Amino acid sequence: MDLELYDQTTAGATPEQIKLVKDLIELAGSTLKLKDDTEVSVTLMNNDAIQKINETYRGVDRPTDVISFAMHDDDEDDPIIMDPEMAAELPLNLGDIMISVDKVAEQAAFLNHSEARELGYLVVHGFLHLNGYDHLTPADETTMFGLQRQILDAYGLEK
Repeated sequence: MDLELYDQTTAGATPEQIKLVKDLIELAGSTLKLKDDTEVSVTLMNNDAIQKINETYRGVDRPTDVISFAMHDDDEDDPIIMDPEMAAELPLNLGDIMISVDKVAEQAAFLNHSEARELGYLVVHGFLHLNGYDHLTPADETTMFGLQRQILDAYGLEK
């Protein structure tokens, strides 16, 4: 996986948080059998920044824990048409994941588990959304949450 990690937090992300994000993205990509040159970005930020994004793109004026912006949508009206060989050589850019570290701390305390577990959950959750997984129906929720649990357990972040 080709990961771009951005730290926009006021206090600065810890080396442990950065390692966790990198390791989980790699593990999740491997679990989904994605090509090594698949691209994704993760931005760690505070509540005020994610609240602005949440309001701008979702019309919800409050902070949220994670937002994913998929680069490719199946419903694109104007796809780029190119030679299949050329298209096969281009890396797949999945999109962007934005996570509030303030929400990580709040939710970890509320759920009585570690901040590492909460950050890991949000990273994997956002990553799966970028790969087309969702939880809008009970069947989809079972599939997505089962895969989340599998990845988190494999990393050692059991609930």
